[in-house]
Amino acid sequence: MTRTDFRFFHRLRVRWAEVDMQKIVFNAHYLMYFDTAVADYWRALALPYEEAMHRLEGDLYVKKATVEFHASARMDDQLDIGMRCARIGNSSMQFLGAIFRGDQLLITGELVYVFADPATQTSRPVPDDLRRVLTGYEAGEEVVGVRTGPWTELGADASALRTRVFVEEQGIPADLEWDEADATAVHAVATNRLGQPVATARLLQDGPGVAKIGRMAVHRNLRGGGLGQQVLRALAQHAAARGDRRVVLHAQRSAEGFYRRLGFQPEGQPFEEAGIPHIAMAAPLPLPRG
Repeated sequence: MTRTDFRFFHRLRVRWAEVDMQKIVFNAHYLMYFDTAVADYWRALALPYEEAMHRLEGDLYVKKATVEFHASARMDDQLDIGMRCARIGNSSMQFLGAIFRGDQLLITGELVYVFADPATQTSRPVPDDLRRVLTGYEAGEEVVGVRTGPWTELGADASALRTRVFVEEQGIPADLEWDEADATAVHAVATNRLGQPVATARLLQDGPGVAKIGRMAVHRNLRGGGLGQQVLRALAQHAAARGDRRVVLHAQRSAEGFYRRLGFQPEGQPFEEAGIPHIAMAAPLPLPRG
């Protein structure tokens, strides 16, 4: 196997607790590396695993796991774990993995999962929807689609995700989350290939030529995968198309770096909003490509 055999990679650095006295990785840890990569693979599919399996009315169970050793990883190595779904049978799925240090192949592995009823753990056919998600991703297809539109069309998906993130996760009172601006805003919702909403935001007019983006929420299990950027860019593109020259937002301080990477700069002093530290940020339109 070579790196070109894989579309998906998970990166990690070997820690001291994972090596022996010779600073070589304990053999059993390679299976842990592959297992961690598979978990990240599901994130790359934009599938929140537990919710996705509940919708598909099943779960995945390991049937077989093999590891073949070619060379050893050592203390403080930076490793790339390639993972791909190589075959989907009637009820089983074969994942092939490889661990690289740079371009050097260290370890190869095979993981076979069986899709089964979680109550009885008896196998059942892999659902067609899951089959399409996996084969589509491996073929290079997009894993999410972003829609923009009014609250009447997207409100159900947007409100479900905002309730989960802002009200349940962050503890913002529900009466502060919902306002009359939703009725006039342009909303963006990203959904995965199972139809689950995974990211959302809304666009308002803040003044002549000035757009305001807010209420950005990304599913907790999928953050860091670029979903927030996709909905933000969709709304920024909409704003630029209607003639806006500038976009502003109130960023949670924990997300300030995310917005800076998209071209936003802080304005003024930090403040609290709904008990959470924020800072105003702005960027010219159109946003730079990235």
